[in-house]
Amino acid sequence: MRPARFGRGFTHSETTPPISRRNESASARDTRVHFSAAPHGTPVYHRGNQMSNAAPQSGRLSPTEQLQRFVQRIFTAVALAAYALVMAGIFSDLHLPGKPGWPEAMLLLVTTVATIAALSRHLPAQNVLLGTAIIAFIGGLAHGVGAATAIPFGPINFTENIGPRILDLLGWPMPLLWIVIVLNSRGVARLILRPWRKLRTYGFWLIGITTLLTVLFDAALEPFAAVVKHYWLWQHTRLPFTWGGAPVTNFLGWLLTAGLILAFATPALIDKRIRPMQRPPDYHPLLVWLLGVGLCAAGAASHGLWFATGFGIGLMIVTSVFAWRGAKW
Repeated sequence: MRPARFGRGFTHSETTPPISRRNESASARDTRVHFSAAPHGTPVYHRGNQMSNAAPQSGRLSPTEQLQRFVQRIFTAVALAAYALVMAGIFSDLHLPGKPGWPEAMLLLVTTVATIAALSRHLPAQNVLLGTAIIAFIGGLAHGVGAATAIPFGPINFTENIGPRILDLLGWPMPLLWIVIVLNSRGVARLILRPWRKLRTYGFWLIGITTLLTVLFDAALEPFAAVVKHYWLWQHTRLPFTWGGAPVTNFLGWLLTAGLILAFATPALIDKRIRPMQRPPDYHPLLVWLLGVGLCAAGAASHGLWFATGFGIGLMIVTSVFAWRGAKW
């Protein structure tokens, strides 16, 4: 009898069913799991020729992930409570103690934190903070320049109803508003494009649909912010068409600014870690996006702006259908 040969983790003799060397090495490579130490003491698990920074799935969340989920749930719950207060103020003469407008301010603040916490569950915290800073800086700078020069949005003036103004020009909520709209629009776009995430052009489609959803959100926001709440006022232009008082240049400005933001922020928002398995769909961005559009539609309805109300409701329905279809593909 011929001596047994020692292969990659296997031994067999002439009595063993014949296995080709190619199949043998492939089987051995696929069934071995090695452990080695990465720089800074981070454990790295090798499976075959793949490498991952995550340990094999055990069904349990790490303490960091548990904390992130807890923070997200707490701030989401507070945001829903603030949302209920704002909706109650729209449809009733609700008089709350304190300065007027604090429920709206609290809603924006806690929604921003909940959005960042939700994204931090899927990306490293430093990436999320970098992407958030880029969005806030470019979005706030664009609206500050717009308030001073009417470029790129058009002649806009922020009123006292929006609260304190930065350099007496820019309403303080605008950077936070950009964070909430862009990050959640990107999350909705990821749901819509989920069946096509392996395409080579997926990244370009993601940027394009995120930009479109950002502009559509602003289209729902303008009647509520400019006509109902008077957070900002638009001066007359020579352009014949306006929407909620906003000229066409406003939406072109949102389109260009959103595209510029995504060009700089997208590298920070890409998960470069190799995952051992595909993550389930995240519906948190869709929930925030739909509730935001719904709030704007409700405000428009309270002032008889039925065309804007219908636009908001239709936008919610169409977006929900596409997002649900993509998530369940």
